[in-house]
Amino acid sequence: MTDSKPPVAECRNLTQQLHGRARDDDYAWLKDGNWQQVMHDPNLLHADIREYLDAENSYTKSILADTQTLQETLFDEFRGRIKEDDSSVPTKDGVWEYYHRFREGGQHPIVCRMRIDVSHSEEILLDGDREAVDLAYFTIGDSGHSNDHSMFAWTVDNKGSEFYTLRIKNLVSGELLDDVIEHCSGGFEWASDDQHLFYTVLDENHRPCKVFCHRLGAPSSDDVLIYEEPDSGFFLGVSLTQSRQFLVIDSHDHVTSEVRLIDAMAPLNTAVLVAQREPGIEYEVSHSGNELIILTNAAGAEDFKLVRVNIDNTGREQWQDFIAHRPGVLIVSFEVYQHWLVRLERENALPRIVVHDLRCGAEHVIAFDEEAYALGMSVGYEFNTDDLRFSYSSMTTPSAVFDYRMDSRERTLRKVQQIPSGHDSADYVTRRIMAVSQDGEQVPVSILYHKDTPIDGTAPVLLYGYGSYGHAIPASFSTTRLSLVDRGYVYAIAHIRGGMERGYAWYSAGRRERKKNTFHDFIAAAEHLIQEHFTHKGNVVIHGGSAGGMLVGACVNMRPDLFKAVIAEVPFVDVLNTMCDDTLPLTPPEWPEWGNPIDSEQAYDYIASYSPYDNVQRQSYPHMIVTAGLTDPRVTYWEPAKWVAKLRAYKTDENLLLLHTNMDAGHGGSAGRFERLRETAMVYAFILKAQ
Repeated sequence: MTDSKPPVAECRNLTQQLHGRARDDDYAWLKDGNWQQVMHDPNLLHADIREYLDAENSYTKSILADTQTLQETLFDEFRGRIKEDDSSVPTKDGVWEYYHRFREGGQHPIVCRMRIDVSHSEEILLDGDREAVDLAYFTIGDSGHSNDHSMFAWTVDNKGSEFYTLRIKNLVSGELLDDVIEHCSGGFEWASDDQHLFYTVLDENHRPCKVFCHRLGAPSSDDVLIYEEPDSGFFLGVSLTQSRQFLVIDSHDHVTSEVRLIDAMAPLNTAVLVAQREPGIEYEVSHSGNELIILTNAAGAEDFKLVRVNIDNTGREQWQDFIAHRPGVLIVSFEVYQHWLVRLERENALPRIVVHDLRCGAEHVIAFDEEAYALGMSVGYEFNTDDLRFSYSSMTTPSAVFDYRMDSRERTLRKVQQIPSGHDSADYVTRRIMAVSQDGEQVPVSILYHKDTPIDGTAPVLLYGYGSYGHAIPASFSTTRLSLVDRGYVYAIAHIRGGMERGYAWYSAGRRERKKNTFHDFIAAAEHLIQEHFTHKGNVVIHGGSAGGMLVGACVNMRPDLFKAVIAEVPFVDVLNTMCDDTLPLTPPEWPEWGNPIDSEQAYDYIASYSPYDNVQRQSYPHMIVTAGLTDPRVTYWEPAKWVAKLRAYKTDENLLLLHTNMDAGHGGSAGRFERLRETAMVYAFILKAQ
């Protein structure tokens, strides 16, 4: 399709030995030996690596030069569907309401509050646009006020590497405190005494390993170490119960967790262990009166149950069933209020909210009638409340936010997502179909298309998937995908194994030694769309990001004949090498998900059998566009770079293969909302060019 010649990465063979197996890696040199420092300062990237990435970026730009007008058209369409001066529904906390908004043309959120009993005048707490001036990258990690509303803290990342800096402002005087905490994770929590806050620091390998308590006005060198996680395979997080009585320190990997509690009014007290970690047992803790309410998979509760235990004797042997385990009904999350317990459940890939009255045990359900939809709960600040906020959308229906009175069951619509350029849900069709995988398992597929699109086997299809970590992909509304659907595309989401759309067993059946089920399910979804005459063979575009990039990478090695094009965003494709390198940020915590190939010969061989980079073949491949972020700590830039380099050397076709590395961002791409839209416009223009 072009006479331009792509860059050719130099082959510098490196042979590594493990379990008596030798693996050759011609492109290992693309991993900078100084990668930890590059995360802090991208200017330290080795010159020959930068030269190669720049050459790939220049090639991509030249190949897509003829799509510039199309990219601008797509960008204008995307932007036209955004209410630029949008704002969130305010969340009440005492006499204050907190919210965020955007200004017309602004890239970043503005965090605000308003006093509802006096002036109703807006107070800007943090102006993201102003903070981002002259920065190539800027994102707000978290923000929050103290219990007495006098202090406000926030975290920012200006590299994309997810090393955050925490700052604090006195809201009474307007003074910015001298307190500055570097190299922390994005989240933090205020203690209820309004004088201390808790944060997590990252080690040199980018793992959250220590929880500290900071006293306002004190140097960070005086911060008190509250807990240090001894296992490099566990991540740390800190949160606050809805009652604001306990700070929660959570240690976890993908299948095991352990929780400690601290009295939020006595933040320097010793953290108290709830229940000792036990491999394969997960639990989350909330608080109600003199009890803890715990979500757990203990005692064979594969799809989780809720238990309760006295706060003074919390050992696992004391747990009493509260909401029993029901196989196939996954309890996704829960929240506890003064008089209510609310849980989000999912059955057969459809969500519902269940409201439980703690005073009498009565329950009722909030659900909707569409074939496929998304439902979410929004947690407010207040504990003693009868109000619940939830959101609803479907693939045809823009998001709506409701306030719900749990006692009277009265539903109040607070906000509907506005589409300034116009949107009529009646112009679109959403469906749920079931594909049959190679072992007979039925795989849900959510579908969106324009009512005028002929379902006669001629339409192009974009098939999206993820299928890892138990993450369920909701059948929710998206403004950007309408630009494809309005051009005749059928947009499909495959709810494949490895996610939890059909319960925890759906997740278990798509990880570790059963990971290939994820790929077979995705291929089955593509084949079913062909069989049902939504499209024809060779006319399916597949799209995945991060672990979803591994998905499309594995599938395109297995069945390149099915696909027209591939979108692989920050793809996790060098699975074997990454899982064999325990210095990388996510490797030890990821072993429960993929297996540990360092210790297990069986895990090594199984990962080697599907790892996209290791299974590139001398065959024809579809058109492909691959993205990366230079400071990405989750999927490091060299994974997609190595994969593209090897594909160039092996593929036998003349189809497009493009690599675009964002040299100023990490895993999520550009941070500004309009810059993100430009990246999407580039990818969509590639799809349409390849059509």
